[in-house]
Amino acid sequence: MHPLVRGTWAPKGQTPVYRYRLRHQRHLSTIGAITISPVQRRLGWYLAFHPDRSVRQDEVLDFLRDLLRHVRGPVVLVWDRLGAHRAHRVRAYAKKRGRLDLEYLPPYAPELNPNEYGWAHLKGPELANDCPSDLAELTRHVRRSARRARARPDLLRGFVRATKLPLRL
Repeated sequence: MHPLVRGTWAPKGQTPVYRYRLRHQRHLSTIGAITISPVQRRLGWYLAFHPDRSVRQDEVLDFLRDLLRHVRGPVVLVWDRLGAHRAHRVRAYAKKRGRLDLEYLPPYAPELNPNEYGWAHLKGPELANDCPSDLAELTRHVRRSARRARARPDLLRGFVRATKLPLRL
């Protein structure tokens, strides 16, 4: 709920003032996947939001169920080594679903994760200097920003290309 304060422009002598509440320590957790269709070379960005909850194995399983409902064919999921991603129930679910293959990035390698570039984009130009009054407003702002990003294939392609992974786009 704390605003992401970035440098900004203002008329000389009129320093911008950001007002926000400090009373509560609420947060919004997200889980996401950038998808690449191998045939059509189309990109997508699927996100799930969890207000006031951390992403744990139950949230990961829900996300995988939703993802497999929206994405056709075999899915190779490359993600970081978050404990919830490596949980026994998550691996068992992937094994049971024959079309889901889990691959993990090396430890401490956020520069190889396209989602990290997506989060940076949302936190940077999209949500910088935004002071939502409550968690519902923050969630609306993040959803709206993510929708704008999803509508820009060039931006999603940039997230993937920034990783320097050998992917054909």
